[in-house]
Amino acid sequence: MKHRTAPLLLATLGSAILSLACASAPTPRVDPPAPCPACPTASCPAESPPKADASPLRFDNTPPIPDTLRQRLLRYLEARSAALSDLSADGTQVLVATRLGAASQIHRVTQPGGARTQVTFEAEPVSRATFLPTQDAFVFVKDQGGDENYQLFRTAGSGETRALTPAGKRVNDFLVADDGRIVWSSNARNGADMDLWIAAPTGEPRLLVAVTGQWAPLAFSPDGRQLVAQEFVSITEQRLHLVDLATGGTRNLTANGKAAYRDARFTRDGRALFVLSDRQGDQVALMRLDLDPAATAPWRPLLPSLAWNVEELDLSHDGKSLALVVNEDGYGALHLYDADTLRERPRPPLPRGVISSLNFARKARVLAFTVNGSTTSGDVYSFDLDKRLVSRWTASEIGGLDASRFVQPELVRYRTFDGRDIPAFAYVPTGASPTAKVPVVINIHGGPESQARPSFSPLVQYLVNESRVAVLVPNVRGSDGYGKAYLALDDGEKREDSVKDIGALIDWIATRPELDASRVAVIGGSYGGYMVLASLVHFGERLRAGIDVVGISNFVTFLENTAAYRRNLRRAEYGDESDPEMRAFLTRISPTTNAARIKSALFVVHGANDPRVPLGEAEQIAAAVRNNGHDVWKLVAMNEGHGFSKRENRDAYMSLAVLFLEKHLAAR
Repeated sequence: MKHRTAPLLLATLGSAILSLACASAPTPRVDPPAPCPACPTASCPAESPPKADASPLRFDNTPPIPDTLRQRLLRYLEARSAALSDLSADGTQVLVATRLGAASQIHRVTQPGGARTQVTFEAEPVSRATFLPTQDAFVFVKDQGGDENYQLFRTAGSGETRALTPAGKRVNDFLVADDGRIVWSSNARNGADMDLWIAAPTGEPRLLVAVTGQWAPLAFSPDGRQLVAQEFVSITEQRLHLVDLATGGTRNLTANGKAAYRDARFTRDGRALFVLSDRQGDQVALMRLDLDPAATAPWRPLLPSLAWNVEELDLSHDGKSLALVVNEDGYGALHLYDADTLRERPRPPLPRGVISSLNFARKARVLAFTVNGSTTSGDVYSFDLDKRLVSRWTASEIGGLDASRFVQPELVRYRTFDGRDIPAFAYVPTGASPTAKVPVVINIHGGPESQARPSFSPLVQYLVNESRVAVLVPNVRGSDGYGKAYLALDDGEKREDSVKDIGALIDWIATRPELDASRVAVIGGSYGGYMVLASLVHFGERLRAGIDVVGISNFVTFLENTAAYRRNLRRAEYGDESDPEMRAFLTRISPTTNAARIKSALFVVHGANDPRVPLGEAEQIAAAVRNNGHDVWKLVAMNEGHGFSKRENRDAYMSLAVLFLEKHLAAR
């Protein structure tokens, strides 16, 4: 019944980007976001960019990085974070993803507060791993140079590893059964469709189900004969299928109606599923699905008192305890229930923040998870249900910084053009006042179906504390976490309504006496990069600068060139560029079409191997703005994809980002 510990399918929709609000280590759920980069290391000269043949970085029109900036940033960039990857069967060990060197790797911790022992030693980042039943071995995935063609590896007790899947093909979600069988989704068959594959503990992989579209395994049945799989159409439409592991036969469990089915677990008798779905309301709620084909009313809503999206669930191996994470206005709340009676149990005391990666041990009544707060770096915790004991497994370093100086965000709401209230997290420097106004950076998340959360970011804290710049992180329409109606408000021809939400935020800044509305910049990655460029087009006279990270500059070229396995997923959100009317609309609103209106300072950042938003999106907007007579900074990493995951690249990018913002906002 072991489920996947680090979902990858939603990664096709998320934004592994280098925004100022991202965490300093991989975070779960909507594609683990790439860590935030910052100041250069000793390998990056302080007064001039490295030579092209000495670094994968390609600097274009960027200035030298002052040594004084590097020194100011250094401690912030040494802050680390840890994320749960898996919990051992007996609950006595955890695998965590953390960066101690150049890139994130998997570490083993054998007791709460114990030392982290590195167990993967790859040149590329590794952030997803799951124990095999022996606990001496595990499986993990990694790509090459950010190309997201994740390959699955299986380790032996001796530490030797072998590839389980072919190089150059993408592996999405995977899960491990109690007997060591591994099931995963992969596009190995044709490069586009994500089929289900299976391998016995010592056997070779075989194709389990050939599908059309994007499928991912969710959970094994208690008897190990079936699994429930998710077919992903869009963020608002998924389907659930029951798969026979012996024959590969499938049964559609959700054939009628369009709805989201975010996750599912078998009940302990295997006759029903606990499902997270919005099929009977606006919010994602807990439901029970009777698997008997003859059932006349198979669906039953549960826990109607939960007013917010339920974003995660896990069921203990004995089937007696149910754990949920409820997304309450961006903050995560852990709820525990008796799985039979649904009577709520006392909630464990935890730091306020984002809770993710719920994982029950196979043979112990222990639940592990990650907690990440706005002023506390991500760390791994567990809760012993019998002893009612919370244990902290990791205590991530924060670079010797004084955590008491970190700023908690204020959760605000501002009125937008159609009367809606848009939520945003506002990080404001201490001491800001009408007589000491501070400049502002608006940080826009990607997706667009992601959600800005109050997670720790060393760079947000740097800007607020050292640069004395306020950072506003809005959840504009189209963001997840606020119901399916809100999620759909920017679909298709409503795309620019979300851009108007940024204009309304700029208006709101002018109403706050401590904020300087004449010194505002905008930053974002992936879809957030599009939002940066669109904001510069529409509100350029009120924006001094923008940083576009792995962003979309033309929806038509983006849809035509994004990886084949993603194209239909993105069409469901943005529109089908092959339709003449939609193509004309997408062309009209694209930043490249309107590049002549961009007059603010622009910094464009991209990874050369990006499969989601190809490098051409950065090249064409930089060229278009330059052709109009404006300077553009550009940074390309030749060994990265949809975001920068390697330390040298992150440090160089963030150094330049801070330099760019401080220069154009007249900060410090």
